[in-house]
Amino acid sequence: MERGTAHGRLVSYLDNGLTVQFAGYEENFMRQIAIYGKGGIGKSTTTQNTVAGLASLGKKIMIVGCDPKADSTRLILHAKAQNTVMDLVRDLGTVEDLELADVMKIGYADIKCVESGGPEPGVGCAGRGVITAINFLEENGAYSPDLDFVFYDVLGDVVCGGFAMPIREGKAEEIYIVTSGEMMAMYAANNISKGILKYASSGKVRLAGLICNARKTDMEFELVSALAKKLGTQMIHFVPRDNQVQRAELRRMTVIEYSPDHPQAKEYLTLAQKINDNKMLVIPTPLEMEELEELLMEFGIMEADDEVNVGVVEAAA
Repeated sequence: MERGTAHGRLVSYLDNGLTVQFAGYEENFMRQIAIYGKGGIGKSTTTQNTVAGLASLGKKIMIVGCDPKADSTRLILHAKAQNTVMDLVRDLGTVEDLELADVMKIGYADIKCVESGGPEPGVGCAGRGVITAINFLEENGAYSPDLDFVFYDVLGDVVCGGFAMPIREGKAEEIYIVTSGEMMAMYAANNISKGILKYASSGKVRLAGLICNARKTDMEFELVSALAKKLGTQMIHFVPRDNQVQRAELRRMTVIEYSPDHPQAKEYLTLAQKINDNKMLVIPTPLEMEELEELLMEFGIMEADDEVNVGVVEAAA
């Protein structure tokens, strides 16, 4: 009998009829990682390029897209979108008639790809698609013993219970938040940290770090590093902005596959190696909104104006 931990496994075995337990590391222990962040921050692009980097290190990986747009695997599959669990459930009428091979596709470097999908626009709850998909994958043996990593690419904030499922139900124990030096991206990162804090008290979920997907804002590296420190975590990597990412995306490829010798490919490989080696898992310490604004003022992004200047245009102020 075996019970998983974040980076090792508590292994029980029989020794002369007695059950002995010891904590040990196993090469093939599966780590489940969820990627969160503000909508449009680049979670799916970052996730797929990072996963491609991990695959180049010889890791076996599955991506579970938890977004109705079903764009979490397109760069791995070189496809516009794959059939989603919810699309096929609607076609068949019931999840019981679904086969794993119908929804799991194999892409670049043998990466396994699944998209949860969601309801038709304007109808139903997309979060339920995530719940249905993950339950289906568990019940049908998708989490095979050879996997080193499972990545959940999750839509937006954790305000919706369905989208919070990877951490609420203890599926993912490592959470990385993609952010930037923009105020609303940092606000979202802080809000997600509040969700992690809530579920950390009753489970093993932990914040593993911030990934800065650079937007070339003023003092971005320093600002995101400071936010990470306030949250009690690390900025695990600063991904510089480069048009090579868009060039690769137009060909539905990761940068690592499209141009492996490009400096941007090296950035994603570095991020992949850092995630592979990371053991810093923490319960975050989220900020109040006032503290977040003070942090922006500290780095000169906002002026420490009186309340009288709130809502006043620059010229008038």
